[in-house]
Amino acid sequence: MATTTSVPPHTPTGAGFQNPNFPNPHGPHDARVIIYGYTPSFALCIVAIVLFAFSLAVHLFQLIRYKVWFFTPLALACFLETIGYIFRSLSSKNDPYHIIWFVVQYFMIVVAPVFISASIYVCINRLIPWARFVGYELSQWWLAPKVILWGFITVDVVTTIMQIAGAALIGSSESNVNDPTTGNNILLAGLAIQTFSFTVFLTILALFRLALAKDTTLKSSVKTKDQFIFAVALSSLLVYLRTLFRLAETASGLFSSVSTNETLFGVLEFTPVVIAIWVLAVWHPGRWLPSTSDLDLNGPRTAMAETTSEK
Repeated sequence: MATTTSVPPHTPTGAGFQNPNFPNPHGPHDARVIIYGYTPSFALCIVAIVLFAFSLAVHLFQLIRYKVWFFTPLALACFLETIGYIFRSLSSKNDPYHIIWFVVQYFMIVVAPVFISASIYVCINRLIPWARFVGYELSQWWLAPKVILWGFITVDVVTTIMQIAGAALIGSSESNVNDPTTGNNILLAGLAIQTFSFTVFLTILALFRLALAKDTTLKSSVKTKDQFIFAVALSSLLVYLRTLFRLAETASGLFSSVSTNETLFGVLEFTPVVIAIWVLAVWHPGRWLPSTSDLDLNGPRTAMAETTSEK
């Protein structure tokens, strides 16, 4: 990770980092300080670009192979992450003070996990009808597939817009030497709501699995999906870990020891996201989830037998 040396704050809202080895070019799009709080690591950017670009190819291949178009958002997440780290690499090599590059990479890296979450919601949206189809009595109102899918996606969209707006306002404030507190507060509110929403989702996911465990007569049915359910749960927890980090980072304030530590960024932002994407590549829904036609047209046991499982 990049090593940085911070300079003492020169005003109450003027704390920041200026790399003595990378003088500010003072271009039309340059802030007075490096908003990252450090000069981004070029090595981390290259590793991220390679891993996310490769994962994009893998997910596109599986989309075409299994024709599970509902999982397109995950491929889009891989694409956004790749573009985000490309712009981050431009900051690292060319101009870390550049506001547009900062905002673009922030937009891409913040929005991408929303599409991962959407893909996870779709998985549960398909697993609940499957469970009912093979005989599970799941009558709880909070296990309504459409409520889970569109309810959580709506919250994610709204909170992501809040985060992007907050980040853009921070960049604008730093460029104009204004107080960035308002932008940071908007960003914090978006992250707090998103964290609460995902906590509710994880609770529903846990209750869903417990409901399956209660009916021992259908143990053999759920066993065929246990690996996939575990993969979805693991990916969910990784995305949740990343969201908690972003919440703590923002709550600690702009240019705090948390937000200006790229090691924390690499361990708690980059790593959980890339692992989550690859977990869902290995346990791809195309291999584990039944199609809608299977659930609608075939008998319970026939549909389950015809559904592709672990290969």
